[in-house]
Amino acid sequence: MKVIFSIAKNEFRYLFYSPIAWFFLLVFLVQCAVFFTGPVYDWANTQEILLKNMPSYTGAAESLTKDIFYTKSFLHIITRNLYLFIPILTMGLISREVNSGTTALLFSSPVNLRRVVLGKYIGIMLYNLLLLLIITLFLVAGIVEIKHADHGMLLSAALGFYLLICTYSAIGMFMSCLSSYQIVSALATFVVLFILTHIGSLWQRYDFVRDLTYLLSLQNRTNKMLYGLIVTKDVIYFVVITFMFMAFTFIRLQNNRQSKSSFIKVGRYLAVFVVVVCIGYVSSRPALTGYWDTSAGNQNTIHAKTQATLREFSKDSALEVTLYTNLLGRGLGRGMPEARNSNYLDGLWEPYLRFKPDIRFKYEYYYDNDPAHDDSALYRGFPGKPLTEIATETAELIDASLDMFKAPDEMRKVIDLNPEGYHLVMQLKYKGRTTFLRTYADTRCWPDESNMIAALKRVLGTDMPQVGFVTGELERSIIKTGEREYALHSAHKGMRVSLLNTGFDVDTINLSSQDIPNDLNALILADPKMDLGPVVMDKLKNYIDKGGNLMVSSEPGKQYVVNPLLSHLGVQLMHGQILQPTPDETPDKVFPLLTKACGGLSEDLAASKKLKRGDTIRLLMPGVTGITVTGEKGFRSDSLAVTLADKTWLKAGPVVIDSILPPFNPMEGDIGGHSFKPLQKMTRTVNGKEQRVVIAGDADFAGNLRVGDLPVNFTILMSSYSWLTNNQFPVFMPRPDPRDLFMTIGERTAYYQKIAFVWVLPAIILIGGTVLLIRRKRK
Repeated sequence: MKVIFSIAKNEFRYLFYSPIAWFFLLVFLVQCAVFFTGPVYDWANTQEILLKNMPSYTGAAESLTKDIFYTKSFLHIITRNLYLFIPILTMGLISREVNSGTTALLFSSPVNLRRVVLGKYIGIMLYNLLLLLIITLFLVAGIVEIKHADHGMLLSAALGFYLLICTYSAIGMFMSCLSSYQIVSALATFVVLFILTHIGSLWQRYDFVRDLTYLLSLQNRTNKMLYGLIVTKDVIYFVVITFMFMAFTFIRLQNNRQSKSSFIKVGRYLAVFVVVVCIGYVSSRPALTGYWDTSAGNQNTIHAKTQATLREFSKDSALEVTLYTNLLGRGLGRGMPEARNSNYLDGLWEPYLRFKPDIRFKYEYYYDNDPAHDDSALYRGFPGKPLTEIATETAELIDASLDMFKAPDEMRKVIDLNPEGYHLVMQLKYKGRTTFLRTYADTRCWPDESNMIAALKRVLGTDMPQVGFVTGELERSIIKTGEREYALHSAHKGMRVSLLNTGFDVDTINLSSQDIPNDLNALILADPKMDLGPVVMDKLKNYIDKGGNLMVSSEPGKQYVVNPLLSHLGVQLMHGQILQPTPDETPDKVFPLLTKACGGLSEDLAASKKLKRGDTIRLLMPGVTGITVTGEKGFRSDSLAVTLADKTWLKAGPVVIDSILPPFNPMEGDIGGHSFKPLQKMTRTVNGKEQRVVIAGDADFAGNLRVGDLPVNFTILMSSYSWLTNNQFPVFMPRPDPRDLFMTIGERTAYYQKIAFVWVLPAIILIGGTVLLIRRKRK
């Protein structure tokens, strides 16, 4: 070991006699300083201004650690640019021995060749520690200057950075021994780094080659560590790749000393490569992969409720997931074999494989189309051509063979995907039960954890809450996507937040011809336009008397339709319409404020900081009337939203919104001077069970237009559904609120820090390096 450290010390000292090493150190420091001090100064300045002018300022909206080090790309830029410097730094590790004529002396010395290689590599690793020290300087500065900074995430990022530069150095050392020309060694290192970075995207359509190239790929290997998740397969990857190139260096130098056949020389390289691939393959198996989430609040780990759901699966029966990819459907790019490892398995399933590594994956490729789903858009794009010819041309366009895609008739024998619109979809299968896990037409595409846990519960056989929407009297539709209808939040398969995709079973019930099922969890009567017939009314009253949960909504002008039913609940919709004149909207747009009673609807609202503090949270109800409660039927009533007494009034007569503001006229029955209650929840005990009812004086607030554009409308609506079904779904999976919301320094301190890091410290290093190099040259 003494010899190894002596060689390492000599190599480390030589680097400091090289202008290149000093230049790299200087450039790296300035780069780090610029990308760190800029965001820190901006935040310190912003915080100081806000605290002076807004005493109620509660800190940044998001984690400052993430914003400064990740959103502003400090760590990503630093790691991404390393490949520009390491090849220049390592290009002379071996080649300069050749150029200076010391190789003969080195090889003929009694020092073991392994010690020479290891000593030189340790020398460059010591220099890498200086780069790590620079990174650590800024990470420590961030920990000090950000109150409650996420230091675990930053320490994980430092580990990933050091492993990366050490791997780059091993590659550079091997390239240095291939040529006596240092510039050739540097260029060769650039080429190898480029290949290892992009090899994971090559030949991904072929199963064996895909797994091999992805196994060797350097791309995104540090990403998880940068975000605070240390994964054993990534750490082992850096270790074995470093070992491989160090072994290649030794073999190269050994082959130059020995007279062996080409077969033996090449065989040595292959033997090392095979060992590395085997280690990498075994260590990347889900069952053998370990994880350490160092981030605050375990942000990189699925929620404990999802983990508990995965533990419910028996080891005796496997969970099987089949991905169905349509050549002519949405999501083709994410479903093709090219995206399987990087996007599908690592991007979507790895967090779940961490807790259930025995999930089996299957893949089916086909082509099919139903003109009803896309209004014949596909056929209009290929006029006059049959489906097979369209599929052939599409396959050629993506450089694929049509043979890998099953024909429509062949695929329909396996499964009928027409109800899913022939989009990219997954089917989960467990103990004979199946369910679909859908993808969506947004930037994320893949289902989120809320969708995933709902699908897992279904395939486990959990009884899902049943929600029935009354139909037959022109109620709002759960199928139509018009702005007034209810499809987007109820039964739309393409919306990740719909009831259907978050754990509910949704269906329609025509009470004129159907009875209300006994296992129904909630019944929704959404804005009927026709008088409720005797048969319908009797069924609804009987359902109420039995203690069924119910939501009723209506519109101004249609009170007479629902009031006969509401009288059975001890409430009435007020005659007339609430108006709220504002400078920017027509007076029918009313903005009632949510009350603290909303916290009892769901865990989501109960955890709302704004609701707890009593902050103003406005709901939009376009065209609404108030609700009066008589209390005759034994219900306890709580207002979920109230209007401001001095902002709203009730117009008894007709309202014309596209003209001047209707006048307030008490003689016509207009009511003003007090708050109105447009949204109520009511409870009572029937047959030992709590009966839950929600009454809304507006139906448009839950329409496709409003829930799609207004998060508050959507939240209160989904929380109401959750409350009506005893809060089974959507599964509430909160994450701890970030604590790092304040800077501990002010604008002046951040300004002087910027000068110190960007100008003063680099100047000191520049002067020190110059003096050292000049003194060395004089000697």
